Amino acid sequence: MLSRVAASLYWLSRYVERSDGILRMLKINYASSQDTVQEFTWEPVVRIFSGHDEETEKLGNDSRAVIRYMVTGKNNPNSILNIITFARENARGVQEHITKDLWQCLNEYYHTVKDPKLDTALRKDDPITVLDILIKQVMLYYGTVEITMERGEGRSFMNLGKYLERGIQSVDILDTKFGSIDHNPDLLRDTTYWKHLLLSLGGYEIYLKTYRTGFEAENVLEQVVLNNDFPRSVIYAVNHIQRYFERLKSDSNMDSFRQLSFFIGRLQSHIRYSSVKTIEDEGLHTFLTQIRSQLFSIGDALNNHYFANS
Repeated sequence: MLSRVAASLYWLSRYVERSDGILRMLKINYASSQDTVQEFTWEPVVRIFSGHDEETEKLGNDSRAVIRYMVTGKNNPNSILNIITFARENARGVQEHITKDLWQCLNEYYHTVKDPKLDTALRKDDPITVLDILIKQVMLYYGTVEITMERGEGRSFMNLGKYLERGIQSVDILDTKFGSIDHNPDLLRDTTYWKHLLLSLGGYEIYLKTYRTGFEAENVLEQVVLNNDFPRSVIYAVNHIQRYFERLKSDSNMDSFRQLSFFIGRLQSHIRYSSVKTIEDEGLHTFLTQIRSQLFSIGDALNNHYFANS
């Protein structure tokens, strides 16, 4: 497979996964913003997905303004509108390597988010209804990928992008949420705070089935980092990065394969042989910073060895 094609498939998948994470975070945090029991701020969400600058400062805690900036903001490079445009451009260049159904599905997602009626609805109607429409577009995309894409190199590169993006998102969300506790220790006992964190990662129901003692920070940390069965845990993402990377092994790329395999194996072992206690002893922020750095190293190595620095 040409490096250009591999890179396009990889980034197509990363962009769609990123859009899913943003939409879920916006939905749960909008619901939280309507709760007047605790002080609410959009700053962590905006910082995770769009950084911090003068334009984001002007948004303040205006929920509709933040959601419009994150969904349809043309000046926000990480808005849903822009990243799905990037995803569509990548897909357009490799149409012969994806199914017609997948192209049509992604095209529908693009035209849905680009429709002026969507921005009008975000200004005047219930934002959650609009976010649900877009979340269903992502779900339709993943269902289409699952039932139509050939199980070959192309799909492996798509899954590498998907799980790398997912792992980075889970680390960033955890780091931000637990970092807020340093400034407000009362959040440790705030069950609503932990419930919203789990809902933003789609892990609320799994948590209730796994832990019967209520919401505790240690249990949330264990599920989001160390639970092999939780699809948005860090270890689940890394395990699947390793799984799909193994499928790219061939006689023609052994040197590159060994180097990248080492990076993935080192990260996998680092997480697998950790526990909540060892993470707390090391320092959660330090631990998550190391995991994030290693995930970025994997992305850089893929770019250098497989995507011709594209």
